[in-house]
Amino acid sequence: MAAYGLYTHIASNKFRSMLLLAGLFALVYVLVYAGALIAEVVINGDETVVHYLRRAFYDLKVAAPVATVVAAAWIVIAYFFHQSMIDAVTGGHGVTRQEEPRLYNLLENLCISRGITMPKLKIMESPALNAFATGLNPRQYSITVTTGLLNALDDKEIEAVLGHELTHIKNGDVQLMVVAVIIAGVVGFFGELFFRLFTNFSWSSGSGGSWSSGSSTSSRSSSSSSDSKSSGGGAVIVIIIAVVLIVVAWLLSQVVKLALSRSREYLADAGSVELTKNPDAMISALRKIENRGELPGATSAVMELCVDNPREGFADLFATHPSVQSRVDALVKFAGGHDPGPLPPPAEEAEEPDTQADRQDTPPPLRQGPRQGPWNDAGGAAGPPPVPAPSSAGTGNGNPIGKSLGNPMGPWGRH
Repeated sequence: MAAYGLYTHIASNKFRSMLLLAGLFALVYVLVYAGALIAEVVINGDETVVHYLRRAFYDLKVAAPVATVVAAAWIVIAYFFHQSMIDAVTGGHGVTRQEEPRLYNLLENLCISRGITMPKLKIMESPALNAFATGLNPRQYSITVTTGLLNALDDKEIEAVLGHELTHIKNGDVQLMVVAVIIAGVVGFFGELFFRLFTNFSWSSGSGGSWSSGSSTSSRSSSSSSDSKSSGGGAVIVIIIAVVLIVVAWLLSQVVKLALSRSREYLADAGSVELTKNPDAMISALRKIENRGELPGATSAVMELCVDNPREGFADLFATHPSVQSRVDALVKFAGGHDPGPLPPPAEEAEEPDTQADRQDTPPPLRQGPRQGPWNDAGGAAGPPPVPAPSSAGTGNGNPIGKSLGNPMGPWGRH
């Protein structure tokens, strides 16, 4: 379903969410079929490929209701507790107006100006510069902001970031992202379960071939050489098919990210400008967040929810966010913003204060050559003229100065 504007984009997100949920059950059935193939080989390793495929299909029909209930239960659990799971990973906690009046007032003003239900506000203790929105319905919507973002951005830039996240909520992007996270979690769980089941068994080869448990001390052998050839080869082929199905299901769960159109970030930036009427603030916020949004300990699923995801996929194939530069270019072209240019990388910013501190701690170098007076030319003019040795006449006349001072010259010349 192609999206050509804001309203079609919202409708497209809802359609994709339903399609992804249907795809979740399909992937679960594929994993169950792969597990049935492995189970049939473990139970009886002396059959042909066709026999294993037929038996696994029968097992799938028997296990389909159970798999459907398990997948549905997973969706229900994720629907009600996904925010708690994300908070457990990121360490986010809710705040009130008394605790964060600055942030709370900025978000409240944006919601009042557009008649949007105010989401919950959460803070994540992290020096990273990032923010993300979560929730599947108006009662669950929340926006989480890092402390690093609060310290690094001014009020206008924070307001732009909050407008960006509010637009994600308004456009339905948050629901689509949460559904994608649920799919990746379910497929990853079943895939790891079958993989561990597969690795707990080993292939025994001798006069025949069979599958046995790693803890078992006995193995079975075929009755004839012809049976061993057909059964052993059939079991190996079926195991290969099962492994391929598991890998394909996992890859499809990752490719689900491609259904999350990158245009949603451009639309969220545009929605922020619509709310704040300040494209420069959005551009400045993106420039400050660029390459500084990595959340330590956060999973890739959480990073995909953020304003900027510095984790890029292979050749940007699985990247869920367009580059900051392309987003800034769009704001400059279509919103009339001004780009201050990228900021220096965080490593260089960390080195500059140390260099300045070293320069301040280092004493000025000592000058070489003749000493310079305060009224002498800095270009290297010579000091005062040499003082002649006191004559006998000078001392004989009872000059006390000549007697007490070896140098009768002062800073203004001869006395």
